[in-house]
Amino acid sequence: MAPPRISRFGERAVLVEVNGLDEARHLYSALRHARETPAAASSAAPWRDIVDLVPAARSVLVIADTAAGAARLHTALVAGVASLAAAPPPASAEAAPPVTIPVHYDGPDLAEVASHTGLTPAEVVAAHTGMPWQVAFGGFAPGFAYLVGGDPRLRVPRHPQPRTTVPAGAVALAGEFSGIYPRSSPGGWQLIGRTDVVLWDPDRTPPAALQPGQQVRFTVAEPSTSKTSTAATPTAPARHREPRQPHRALTVLTSGPLTTVQDDGRLGLAAVGVGPSGAADRTAYRLANRLVGNVPGSAALEVTLGGLAVRATGALTVCLTGAAGPATVDGRVVDFATPLHLRDGQELRLGMPSRGVRSYLAVRGGLALPVTLGSRSTDRLADLGPAAVAAGDALPVGAEVGGPVHVDHAPPTEHSQPSRPSQSQGRDEVLIDVLPGPQLDWFDWGSGHLDRLVDRLWVVSGDADRVGVRLAAAPGRDGRALTRHTKWAGAEVPSFGMVRGAVQVPPSGLPVILGADHPVTGGYPVIGVATEAGSDRLAQCRPGDQVRLRLLRV
Repeated sequence: MAPPRISRFGERAVLVEVNGLDEARHLYSALRHARETPAAASSAAPWRDIVDLVPAARSVLVIADTAAGAARLHTALVAGVASLAAAPPPASAEAAPPVTIPVHYDGPDLAEVASHTGLTPAEVVAAHTGMPWQVAFGGFAPGFAYLVGGDPRLRVPRHPQPRTTVPAGAVALAGEFSGIYPRSSPGGWQLIGRTDVVLWDPDRTPPAALQPGQQVRFTVAEPSTSKTSTAATPTAPARHREPRQPHRALTVLTSGPLTTVQDDGRLGLAAVGVGPSGAADRTAYRLANRLVGNVPGSAALEVTLGGLAVRATGALTVCLTGAAGPATVDGRVVDFATPLHLRDGQELRLGMPSRGVRSYLAVRGGLALPVTLGSRSTDRLADLGPAAVAAGDALPVGAEVGGPVHVDHAPPTEHSQPSRPSQSQGRDEVLIDVLPGPQLDWFDWGSGHLDRLVDRLWVVSGDADRVGVRLAAAPGRDGRALTRHTKWAGAEVPSFGMVRGAVQVPPSGLPVILGADHPVTGGYPVIGVATEAGSDRLAQCRPGDQVRLRLLRV
C-alpha cells in the first residue's frame, strides 16, 4: 500500500492523497476531531490552523486561514498523516441519525441502468432500496452528498455527455456512488428516480439534510401525480427592499451589468458543498474597507463594469477602489481610493472603467444585510446570500464601528488594474504567478523543463465570471493547448477539493482558473494554483486580455 502523498495546494491549503475512500473518510474524521478537541486551542497545536476540510473519494483538502498556518499543517501532516489515515474514525457522541429517502423510481435512465447491470428495472429498484448507503463526502453543490456502500451491482458509468439540466430532487447513480441533486443543475449521472425531500435549506441547522458519515436508506415512495420535484429547490435569494426606509442606507438608482454584495466569504462548510465565495479582488475590497475605517469583513458592493448609481440616505462615508473609471457625486468628478463624504440625498454614479472589471464601493458601517451561513456574500454558483442588486433596492448601512478615518487618499496599487509587465506584438500582457499543482507532471513540457509553462500566451475568453476564467490559446506560435504526457494519456482524476486559483485542464487542453464562486470539488487535473495576488489580478481581466502563467518554485 502506497504511503499518503502530501503536497501544498496553493498558498493556504494542503492536499493529502490516500489509497481509497475508507482512508479518506477516516482521515477527514480524525482531522475534524483533532480540530474540535480542547487541545487544538493550544498555540502549539497545528490543528488550530484548520478553517475548512474537503473530504473526497481519495483525498482530504486541509485549508488554513494563512500561508503560515498551511506551512505548519503541512509539517504536522507529513509527520503523522499515515497514522491518522489508518486509524479507525473517532467515535462521535453526536452521530447524525439515519435518514430515510422516499423515491419515485421513474427516472429517464432507469432502463439504461438495467441494461448496464443486467438487471430488470424492478431489480434495480430492489437493489437500490435493499441495502443501506452512507454519506461519504459532499461537494459539487450545496447539499449534494456522495453516497457509498450500496449494492455493488449498481456500479454504472456516467453519461459521456452531461445533461445541461438535471431537475432538483433527481436520484442518480455514477460509478460506486449514489446521490441526489438538491437543485436544478447540469449533471452526467444516471437518473433513476426523484424525491420530494428538501435536501438543502440555508435557514435550517444544519442546512444539509445529509451529513458525512450518516446512514441513508431509500424506500419506494407512494404514487404521485407530480413528475418533478419542487420541494428540493432552494428559495430565491431575498431582495433588499425594506418596509420602511432605513435611517442610513444606499438606495440603488441603477445597478449596471452586475452588482453584488460581498465580504470575506464563508468558511467551514465545504464538507456539505458550500464554497467560500467572497470578493473576487480581495485586495481592492479590503483596501476600500480600510479607507473608511471598517472592521475587517464588512460587506461592500462589487460592481462589474460600472453602471452603478446610488443615493445616500443620511450622512455616509464611502470609498471606491478596484477598476477605476469615471465617478461623480452630484455631477462633480471624484477620485478612487479616497474617502468621500456623502450628504443626505447626494447621488454617486460610476461609469465603465477604462481598464479592469470590478470596482468596490465600501460604506462606513458596512452593508447591514441578512447573514446567510455566516456571510453576506452573494454566491452566484450556489444561489446563496443576497440577490444581485437591482434598481429600487434600499441597502441598509450599519452603525459606525471600527477605526477612525485618517487617510485622505491612498496611492494606486498594482491590484487596482491588471498588471501588465511585458508586451508582445504591441499588446499588453497580464502575468499571473502560479504555484505547482498536484498534476503538473501530467503534461508534456518538452525536455523536462516545467518552466516552459510560461512560454504559452493565453487569451481570456468570453466565458469568464465569478465561478472561473476560461483561457483560450492566443493566435500565432504561442497558441498551443496543453498536451498530456503519454504516461497519463486517458487517465482520470478522482474528484478532489478545489481552491480559488486552481488551474484545471479539461480534455481540450485549455486551462480554466477557478474564481471566488468555484465548486467545492473538481475532477480535472490541476497543473497549478494561482497565488492570492495572481487570483486578484485575474479577477480584473477582461475577455480578450492576454495572460501568461509564471510557475513559481516552492
